[in-house]
Amino acid sequence: VHSILQRGPRVFIFMRCADNGDLLDYVLRHKLVPEQQAQTWFRQMATGLHYLHSKNIAHRDLKCENILLSRKFHVKLADFGFARFCVDTDNRRILSQTYCGSAAYAAPEVVSGTPYNPKLADVWSLGIILYIMLNGTMPFNDDNLTKLLRDQMSKNWVFRSRIQDTVSSSAKSIVRHILEPDITQRFTLDKVLSHEWVRIKKDKSSNVSKAIHSGQHSQIMGMKLFKNGDNLHET
Repeated sequence: VHSILQRGPRVFIFMRCADNGDLLDYVLRHKLVPEQQAQTWFRQMATGLHYLHSKNIAHRDLKCENILLSRKFHVKLADFGFARFCVDTDNRRILSQTYCGSAAYAAPEVVSGTPYNPKLADVWSLGIILYIMLNGTMPFNDDNLTKLLRDQMSKNWVFRSRIQDTVSSSAKSIVRHILEPDITQRFTLDKVLSHEWVRIKKDKSSNVSKAIHSGQHSQIMGMKLFKNGDNLHET
């Protein structure tokens, strides 16, 4: 936020322009994100989220639409409408009981309607975004919340066959550790940032990048999941 001005009953908020739109539009245009670029953007997202969490703030609505791209294609976290503090006035950790955000990006503990650790739920959402960048589709179908939860708990997701052979084993590893339904086993943000895939430098030539520009794109499934992911109601 650059500045805030009030003119009578109206409040004007001036913010930096995201010249290149949001990540959702990028994926829809390009079908997926080359692994090297996905790694760079994911690192930026995780670093930004780590800063938030260090201030005991959880975002609680991470999704492709809320990842903005600057003129130089740096990512910016946006839309803090559901953000909240994770500790009380005595600095004691508190669980979140507001079931908010988009179901397709929500962690299983959020979908199930139980009190949850919002920081770990943020990490799950970050994993969904990473999967989308690498695979070009949603990992789960959110048409039916009961089935969504069942698929999440049974880890019923896979990379498309064409992508399976081009995404590195390290990238698959971090997705698997993040999309872990057991919160005692799911990667924390510190573990995410220390994972080799986040830390290593990749060769600029990428099999995935070549696949994108080959023109042999398979249709993105569940397109409505990108545009119309069901919102979980707020209580």
